Amino acid sequence: MKQRKTQTVGAFDAKTHFSELLERAASGEEITVTKHGTPVAKLVPIQRGVDPTDRQAAIARWRANAQGITLGGLKLRDLISEGRP
Repeated sequence: MKQRKTQTVGAFDAKTHFSELLERAASGEEITVTKHGTPVAKLVPIQRGVDPTDRQAAIARWRANAQGITLGGLKLRDLISEGRP
């Protein structure tokens, strides 16, 4: 995973320069917003697109984690009905 450049900005400055901070986040920078010196939020770039190989690996992990999980003889339909008023 790529290391991101990080900067800390106070809430007032974040509000005042929000558009600029969004541009910086879009270009890969991670920005931590603080309030009275305490971190309260982060602006981070969104991850665009997923490599098909990564997607296939994630599906394989989900399937592997689900192996051996059973409902102990219960039927899914009965569990759904039980949860409804």
